Amino acid sequence: MQAHRSETILAEDGVITLRDLPFRRGEAVEVIVLPFATATAAGGRYPLRGTPVKLLAPTEPVAAADWEAAG
Repeated sequence: MQAHRSETILAEDGVITLRDLPFRRGEAVEVIVLPFATATAAGGRYPLRGTPVKLLAPTEPVAAADWEAAG
């Protein structure tokens, strides 16, 4: 099966015009229409992206008492 990708913008509601397709007249084709993913739709995947991070004590040892070598 040969696939061809074409991008277009709707001129009217519900009307799509595709030009210069690499298929011949009378050839049967399947058309699948998908909207482009917008930044708002993709933004839900990583909700904390771009959020500032505040480190309270970045150089303090964590659970130092739990390590035998630390004592």
